[in-house]
Order: sequence, then structure tokens, then C-alpha cells
Amino acid sequence: MFRRAFWFTAGAATGVWATTKVHRKIRSLSPESLAAKAADKALEAGDRLRTFAQDVRAGMAEREDQLNDALGRTAPDLDLPGQRPAIAYNRKDDH
Repeated sequence: MFRRAFWFTAGAATGVWATTKVHRKIRSLSPESLAAKAADKALEAGDRLRTFAQDVRAGMAEREDQLNDALGRTAPDLDLPGQRPAIAYNRKDDH
């Protein structure tokens, strides 16, 4: 009698566990759930890309400072060869 009750209880518990597992999987594969997961992944990717771009900009600025120090240029407003001079146009004088 106890053996039958034990196996009946074990079978019922296994059935409840399996049913719960299947229902969770079905819910996770619903279109709404998949859309929410895709949106979360897109936001995550955007954050990673933004962080990467900030790191690249910081690295570029650091490397530019290193190169300026190596070339002996400390002022950022130095005229470089090949640059065009800034020309101010006055439209009133053209007429």
C-alpha cells in the first residue's frame, strides 16, 4: 500500500513539474516574449556601442596628446602646413 502511494505521489509530482516546465517554455517562445527579448538585446547592443565609441574617442584624444608631446607641440591652435587660412567674407562689400 505504501509503495503504491509513494509511486503515485512521485508520478503526480513529476507530471506537475513537467507541465510547469512545458508551459514556461511555451510562454518564453510567444511572439510578445520574443519581441521583448529582442528589444532588450537591441538596447544592450546600443549601450555597448556607445561605450565603445566613448572609449575610442578617449583613446584618440590620449594618442593625439602623446603625438603632440613627442613633436613638441603643446598649443592646440598651431597652424599646420597645408591648412587653408580662414577667410572672412563680407557680403555687403561684394555688391
